[in-house]
Amino acid sequence: MSKIDHHLFSAHEHAFEREPCPQCGAELVIRQGKHGPFLGCSAYPACDYIRSLTPSGRDIEKVLEGSACPDCGEPLAIKKGRYGLFVGCTQYPACQHIESLQESDDTQILCPECGKGHLVSRTSRYGKQFYSCDGYPHCKYVVNDKPIPMPCPACGWGIMVEKKVRGTLRWVCPQKKCGHQSEQV
Repeated sequence: MSKIDHHLFSAHEHAFEREPCPQCGAELVIRQGKHGPFLGCSAYPACDYIRSLTPSGRDIEKVLEGSACPDCGEPLAIKKGRYGLFVGCTQYPACQHIESLQESDDTQILCPECGKGHLVSRTSRYGKQFYSCDGYPHCKYVVNDKPIPMPCPACGWGIMVEKKVRGTLRWVCPQKKCGHQSEQV
């Protein structure tokens, strides 16, 4: 049986040199945030200096060769964010241009709530598809199932939704007060 040298695991006083804060001179300490570890001033909240410990550009998955940002002309890249993959400028934060990777599926169905916007297909941060009014934030109408451009025969609401009920595809009124169902025609 081999012996373990416990001196290899002991911490030495000089193993990690503490860095002074460039703003106030106090000691920097490692803190944990929602985006990962960072160095923060120990004099917080009097001093608000922070510096990320993750390398910059970590969110870049692939630089798109031959692409140009419409705002600054620099190359675009596929990046990974908290809501999934997206296309963004490589010069972030100086240039904050972003584009969605998923094509917006405009259904051309008039929003039944405001009557001005159209329902468009979107994807939540969990990967679920839903339909919302393109007039957001003025109109916050959202429906989880695929909308059908047919008014409800019972209450007159502007759309019906396609829903699978007990194994059969049905058209259902999205209004909770109504709940009218009909077999798909």
